[in-house]
Amino acid sequence: LDLLSQIKQFVNVPVIASGGAGSIDHINEVFNVADAALLASTLHYNLLTIQQIKSDITSFKIRD
Repeated sequence: LDLLSQIKQFVNVPVIASGGAGSIDHINEVFNVADAALLASTLHYNLLTIQQIKSDITSFKIRD
């Protein structure tokens, strides 16, 4: 997350996080830094379902 935050300071394109998300908390944390996130393994290995993510994402507290 620290590296993504530093990268965002130097680029003028959306930053997409890839890898490392294994819980709703991880997804919440990444959206405070990155513009988007890939969640393939989380979904493929049934760590979370799309329904769980959709349900929980509405309660995220995103930093400005």
